[in-house]
Amino acid sequence: MLALANKIAIVTGASSGIGRATAKLFAEEGAKVIVAARRQAELDALAAEIADADGTAVALAGNVRDEAYAKALVDLAVEKFGGLDIAFNNAGAVGQMGPISELSLDGWRETLDTNLTSAFLGAKYQVPAMIERGGGSLIFTSTFVGNTVGMPGMTSYAASKAGLIGLTQVLAAEYGPKGVRVNALLPGGTDTPAATFKTPESRAFVENLHALKRVATPEEIARSALYLASDASSFTTGAALFADGGVSINRT
Repeated sequence: MLALANKIAIVTGASSGIGRATAKLFAEEGAKVIVAARRQAELDALAAEIADADGTAVALAGNVRDEAYAKALVDLAVEKFGGLDIAFNNAGAVGQMGPISELSLDGWRETLDTNLTSAFLGAKYQVPAMIERGGGSLIFTSTFVGNTVGMPGMTSYAASKAGLIGLTQVLAAEYGPKGVRVNALLPGGTDTPAATFKTPESRAFVENLHALKRVATPEEIARSALYLASDASSFTTGAALFADGGVSINRT
């Protein structure tokens, strides 16, 4: 039996990396998927690829920092498929990096808006739609950075992603009685186009930080998102789920 049969899902940041792999996996597991990102051409290609594999996906491009876009994604899910069961709020950015004394206020705000405010806006419209369906699964992509590890030069990124843990916990407590589960997924280093390792040397450094001595593929992180989206995690809420290859505990 398919894990997400008859479910309706939104996946943001779906044009590449973890979001793209997750959208494909959700569709393979039976979900009707709304794929969201800024780049329409990439989303259209993804939706066509899903359709070619006998899945169902609809693309809507926009900026997750815009409240109107957050509402439009939910409206599309309701109008096209009849509701919303799953939202993987995965879109994010590393943002401006460097010592805090050199970090601009605009850079700080842009990173928080992209990673944290976008999650608030998504949840604002996603949660009521899930309640209409009798419950659902809300997932945020956070990170080990700012949770178990402090990495120099990543002030705004760490703060924004750590904020998602607090958002997760409060929403889980607030909407658990309504049948909405809320969890955060914390990937380790992942081989995506947005990865911060750009040279063989930097990649080797990042790989060595992990207990598994490698980075993840997007498909590996997608499988953890599938767990949180599906009934396999029916008694899991308010959790920060590590899929980090042991980077949080490794000291070698």
